Amino acid sequence: MNLTNSLRSIASVARKEFLHILRDWRILLLIVTLPPAFTLLFGHAFEQTKLRHAATLLHDADQSPESRKLVERLRASETFSWRDWAGDTTGHVDLLQLKALAAVTIPPAWGESLQNGAPKPLHIVLDGTDMNTAPQLEGAVQLALGKFQLDSRQNMMDTLPEEVFEMSKKLPETFRKQFKSSMSPWTVESVTLYNPKLRFMDFVMPGIVGLILQLLTVTLMACTIARERESGTLSQLLVTPLRHNEIVAGKVLPNLAISIVLISVTMATGHFHFDVQFRDPLLLSVLCLLFLLCSLGTGLLISAFCQTQAQAIQFAVFYLLPVFPLSGAFAQLDQLPPGIQLLSQSFPLTHFCHAFRLVNLGQVGFSAILGDLSFLFLGAILTCSGAALLLRRIQD
Repeated sequence: MNLTNSLRSIASVARKEFLHILRDWRILLLIVTLPPAFTLLFGHAFEQTKLRHAATLLHDADQSPESRKLVERLRASETFSWRDWAGDTTGHVDLLQLKALAAVTIPPAWGESLQNGAPKPLHIVLDGTDMNTAPQLEGAVQLALGKFQLDSRQNMMDTLPEEVFEMSKKLPETFRKQFKSSMSPWTVESVTLYNPKLRFMDFVMPGIVGLILQLLTVTLMACTIARERESGTLSQLLVTPLRHNEIVAGKVLPNLAISIVLISVTMATGHFHFDVQFRDPLLLSVLCLLFLLCSLGTGLLISAFCQTQAQAIQFAVFYLLPVFPLSGAFAQLDQLPPGIQLLSQSFPLTHFCHAFRLVNLGQVGFSAILGDLSFLFLGAILTCSGAALLLRRIQD
């Protein structure tokens, strides 16, 4: 009987909360439009991580056959969007004024230097504003130069006179083998596990799902009790026979149902539009459910602590601000300082992304993500219990 009465009490609060959501067309508009819109926006933003068509200046001060061959190879690379450039005799290149990310100069007599055994280096000026772009541009130039060198060496080997090969036969066999090995391209045989196509979208999709859900759930839940406090209905709700945990459960359940719809829409957009394959749906469903409960509990705790909706939104923003860059949603956490890595472990989104990738890319089982699931379960219990405790203090 007590269980039945408790369920009825929770249902009455849930119905009241659900009506609040339905009557606010602005919230409904956000719920319907933001998940697919953000998924498409973030997805296309991170779909292609390889640098392409970077504005780059090119000045061939040599104009030799060798330099023209190198220019052809450089222009064939999709990394660059080349513009011919007259060079700068002052030694200073203003890339900002020239609206370029790099400037490549082939020095005079470069082709001749390749013939006399003292090759001159190419000159590259890089925009170091973006610490990721500059190394990629330099690496792409170095790669093109290395391929040009291999082709030149092979052409040289093909045009050697027969007398050279006859003389080489007189050399010791060990030396001949070493020479042959040094003149042959050295290769690497690689096998890529877990993400064979190296699709960044498959890596970043858990972060997109988690960020959208946490942004909406925490923000919306943060306004629930604060809204009732502002309207004066919270005091009326607290003097009813309803227990505090029943009020908390009634507040969480409608938003949980809406959040399940949100995560379904988000993952469906990722699957059908970006061809992201979701493996082990049952385990992912458990993971998403615990993450949603933890996020909703966090929002509810913020709402119970704040006096107004404005305060609740401010606290939600302060909470979400460090979560976005420090949760590993879009990059691995290995490069962060140890102290920051330790802080990131306190965020539910960190454990959600870690466990989601292990299941979806590593194809692991329940035991491999038990620690992450335990953290999310404990977080849901603590936040919801904390919200109920704050409600009890408000009543007292």
